[in-house]
Amino acid sequence: MKTRALVAGALLAVGTLSSAPGALAQQKYITIGTGGVTGVYYPAGGAICRLVNKNRKQHGIRCSVESTGGSVFNVNTIKAGELDMGVAQSDVQFNAVKGRNQFKEPFVELRAVFSLHPEPVTVVVRKEANIKTFADLKGKKFNVGNPGSGTRASLDELIGAMGWTIKDFALASELKADEHGPALCDGKIDGFFYLVGHPSANIQDPTTVCGAKLISVTGPAVDKLVKANPYYAYATIPAGLYPNNPQETHTYGVLATVVSSTRTSPDTVYQVVKAVFDNFSDFKKLHPAFQVLKPENMIKDGLSAPLHDGAVKYYKEKGWMK
Repeated sequence: MKTRALVAGALLAVGTLSSAPGALAQQKYITIGTGGVTGVYYPAGGAICRLVNKNRKQHGIRCSVESTGGSVFNVNTIKAGELDMGVAQSDVQFNAVKGRNQFKEPFVELRAVFSLHPEPVTVVVRKEANIKTFADLKGKKFNVGNPGSGTRASLDELIGAMGWTIKDFALASELKADEHGPALCDGKIDGFFYLVGHPSANIQDPTTVCGAKLISVTGPAVDKLVKANPYYAYATIPAGLYPNNPQETHTYGVLATVVSSTRTSPDTVYQVVKAVFDNFSDFKKLHPAFQVLKPENMIKDGLSAPLHDGAVKYYKEKGWMK
C-alpha cells in the first residue's frame, strides 16, 4: 500500500536508523492504522509508536502511524496484510469476529491487544437549529460520518433501532471528522454524529467558534442497544468540558481498542505492549483522553477477539493473567 510510506515523522520524531553494523538488516517496520488527524486515534497511535521507537535500538522495531478512514478500514486492511496493527471501536471488533454487519464473514485471525479510552456517542448541533433531542434531527441536515468509519456503523445501528433510515434526514452528509465542525458553523449542516474520546479538538472548535451544543442521546432505542450488545455502555460527558456547554450530556458508547492479527509476530506485539505498559505513566500524559485508563481494565474491557499471544505473554509476566 503506497500510503505505508507516508510516515507521520513530525508527530513521532523517530530519528534516524542506527548506523551500527547490521542495523538495517535487523530493523523491522510496523504500521498502526488510526483515524483522522484531528481525532484521538491518530495521537493514540502516535503515542504508542513514540514509546516503541524510544527503545528501537534494543528490539529493532520501528513504528509509524497512518491516518486512515477509521475502525472498519483498519480491520479490513489488517486482514489484507497491509497494516500490522490498528485502532478500532469495540463494536467493530465484535462485528469482525462474528462476521456481522459491515463484515460478510468472520475474521478468525483477528486478535485483541488492549483497549483504550471510552468513546461516547456525541451529537453536536447548531445552537440556532432548536434541536433538543436526537428525535428532533428528523428532516434536518445531519452528518452521518464517512463510510468505513466506526462512527457511521454506530449511527446505522442507532437509527435502525429507532425505525429510521438515512432517508429520514433532509441531508445525510458523509464528511470526515475534521470537516464536520466547520460545516456546522457555516450552516451547511444542522448537526453531526461522532464517536470520540474526550476532550476532542473536533468538538472544542465548533463549541468555541459558533456556540454549538451537545445534546443527550437517550431513550428506548438506546436502552435496547445497550441491553442487547456487550460492546455498548452508558456514558456521561462532563458538564463544562466544552465552551458554552455547562450541562452534563448523557449518552452511550463504545471503547477504542488496539487490534492485530495472527500474522503479526508474537514478539512484535509483545514489544509494543511492553513499551506501553512499562512506560504507562508517560503514556497517560500523551493525551487527555488517557487519564482514566487502568491496566486491569485495558486487558479485558471491550475485547471480543482472542488476545494476541504476544500480549498474553506480557500480561502473564506481569501477573495480570494466569
